Amino acid sequence: MLNNNTYLEVKDLSKSFGSFEAIKNIDINIQEGEFVCFLGPSGCGKTTLLRCIAGLETQSTGSVIQKNINISNEPPSNRDFGIVFQSYALFPNLSVFSNISYGLINNKWKKADIKKRVDELLSLVNLTEHATKYPSQLSGGEQQRVALARALATSPGLLLLDEPLSALDAKVRVFLRKQIRDLQRKLGVTTIMVTHDQEEAQTMADRIFVMKDGEIIQSGTPSDIYTKANSPFIASFIGSMNFIPAVIDSSNKVKCNKIEITCDIGKFKANDSVQLAIRPEDIQFKQNNQDDNMIPGTIKEIEFLGSFQRVYFETINITDELIIVDVPSATARKIELDINKEMNLYFSKEDARIYST
Repeated sequence: MLNNNTYLEVKDLSKSFGSFEAIKNIDINIQEGEFVCFLGPSGCGKTTLLRCIAGLETQSTGSVIQKNINISNEPPSNRDFGIVFQSYALFPNLSVFSNISYGLINNKWKKADIKKRVDELLSLVNLTEHATKYPSQLSGGEQQRVALARALATSPGLLLLDEPLSALDAKVRVFLRKQIRDLQRKLGVTTIMVTHDQEEAQTMADRIFVMKDGEIIQSGTPSDIYTKANSPFIASFIGSMNFIPAVIDSSNKVKCNKIEITCDIGKFKANDSVQLAIRPEDIQFKQNNQDDNMIPGTIKEIEFLGSFQRVYFETINITDELIIVDVPSATARKIELDINKEMNLYFSKEDARIYST
């Protein structure tokens, strides 16, 4: 049964290109005013799904329902959306003002109303002083803001963003993702963004749909996806993760090489081969060696990453792979991390996760 606030429903949607099945049996509900991300590696089907919702591709099976109206066979012009592409897709021979007003002119708005609406949008995206410029006179970030304003000009019910930030440099991406999110919240427009950048999805989305091989393999809030990843693929795709080969030893322990680790083994049984997984930021340093889950290690490499340092430990008693520990830089300065320094690593049983091999 649908929630009264459901804006978009995708039911059993599949799309094939010849014998290749790009998306398979997709079922999703998106609430009115929600910001969702389709997240996954290149080739996972996320852009194909977006294009089917927009009507730019025709699905092989299934349906798309927008505000309780089946739009599965409607052309893009009959679907209430604005779209922003990675490539900006601005008209090079038109000014910023004319680019934004293009859809309004096609919809036969009056001149006075067009000027009022475009001025309002230019103010929203902080480009008022650039109204008479041409795309070639703007930076990449400014061009993308023009594209966003153009997509919002006709007040669509749905905003579609197809990797809108991937062509920009890192600093501009961070600035624009906050601008887009703030604008979306202010306008309350239902938004779907396609991205392969997990940090973008984590910082912008209310809900994330993680895709792999044409299927949605997990959905949830950014916090849920990060802390309760349901597979090793998602655990490693969203952030960093240490994976350690292990065998279930008892009802609350696994054995990693020579060391027993206390954790919740879930549905697994004695002697099952598994992977123990711990986030780098969940590993701490301890002075004594009396606690469970205490691992002696030796520093082999240190990477300075600004607000934190990524430290690689050799722990031959537990695994042949180096274990990654993320340490806030302020903490790292106090404890004087050095190559070949020996330290005790510790993590709580609550922070350890178990996956199938």
